[in-house]
Amino acid sequence: MPMNAYGNAFNTYKSNSVNFASKDQLLLMLVDGAVKFSKMGRQAILDKDVKKAHENIIKTQNIFYELMVTLDVEKGGEWAENLMKIYDFIVRRLTDANIKKNEEIMNEIIPLIEDIRDTWNDAYKVSKGGTN
Repeated sequence: MPMNAYGNAFNTYKSNSVNFASKDQLLLMLVDGAVKFSKMGRQAILDKDVKKAHENIIKTQNIFYELMVTLDVEKGGEWAENLMKIYDFIVRRLTDANIKKNEEIMNEIIPLIEDIRDTWNDAYKVSKGGTN
């Protein structure tokens, strides 16, 4: 019983850490997840694990769909429009990679996904008064 209580407490903490995270922190969690899942998808392609590749590529796409939905193009202007085009490109290339189970396409877009994560991380640091 005590182990279960600890497990429940941990799950409560985990869900609350998401519930109480700022919008910026949630965005950082999403882009970190996109990097992780895209790399897992690429590894699954190499391992010839079609199901795992599909699941992780879909998770990565879903993150970018979420980023697209939450991107305020009206407020962000040209910068946000360009970011939307990059997100759209990544989603389309992920679709190609998933259909073809193609490692080369994953190798092409993973650095782009990492750049997006790094850019958002840098922006978050700057917004909090830190330095690059």
